[in-house]
Amino acid sequence: MEFKHISVLLEETIDSLNIKEDGIYVDCTLGGGGHSKEILKKLSHKGKLIGIDQDTSALKAAKERLKDYENVIYVHNNFYNIDSILEELDIEKVDGIVMDLGVSSYQLDEASRGFSYMKDAPLDMRMNRDENFSAYDVVNSYGEEELFKILKNYGEEKFSRKIARFIVEKRIEKSIETTGELVEIIRKAIPAKFQREGHPAKRTFQAIRIEVNKELQILNKAIEDSVNRLNKDGRLSIITFHSLEDRIVKVKFKELEKPCTCPPSFPICVCGKKPQIKIITKKPMEPSKEEKEINSRSRSAKLRVCRRI
Repeated sequence: MEFKHISVLLEETIDSLNIKEDGIYVDCTLGGGGHSKEILKKLSHKGKLIGIDQDTSALKAAKERLKDYENVIYVHNNFYNIDSILEELDIEKVDGIVMDLGVSSYQLDEASRGFSYMKDAPLDMRMNRDENFSAYDVVNSYGEEELFKILKNYGEEKFSRKIARFIVEKRIEKSIETTGELVEIIRKAIPAKFQREGHPAKRTFQAIRIEVNKELQILNKAIEDSVNRLNKDGRLSIITFHSLEDRIVKVKFKELEKPCTCPPSFPICVCGKKPQIKIITKKPMEPSKEEKEINSRSRSAKLRVCRRI
């Protein structure tokens, strides 16, 4: 299957980076290369782009899409490791970093990847297929309490307790091996009247995917390391697709903009913690009505941007 991914908030993201033609930029989630291509169009031959992705299919597709550009460095890795990646490339500072945290259309549409609750496939959900740990392990080896917490915290699923119980009860009979089997269990756990509010498995699948790929743990560290690697006035632009991610970005940006931990009663700061960034987007940018109509997967997208000071 062809690697397809429509870059969300493309124009807004590129504008937010305030690109310098001789600058160095990092696309932490290269995907099909949509954002990267637009960045490269604005760079001179002296400029440089580092494209990172943990999915080999994404890297292959991006290399094909960006084959006309020679100033690209491709890295098969997780952006969690952005600090060590730049260290190995002997790059101290960069001028802009972009993160698009959405699952690509390709990953959702290719049934064998196990991300989709619409198609029956082996329980997988690994972004990086070199890893061994998959959705199968979460569903079949986690205890009921652990499953409940993941579904509640990562999926914000109101029936998380019941779904966790049904999963544990079902696997007594046999291992749960496919997405289809998991969807059936979820359908039985959620009362019919609540199944009219979108697909009943959506939140559970999101939660398991986040757990498999450690997405939220990765994000916090990656933001800190990215900010530390920005030149003065360099930009960090992050696109999120659900409230958990957006909350992490919002809170982390606020911490980095106002890091002082002194009590409010102190007349002056004595903790010594200095602001590292200025938040550009007081409220996140969202897709236009037209973009939401053209690409339904963009509906929940939010773009937050900060500038290194």
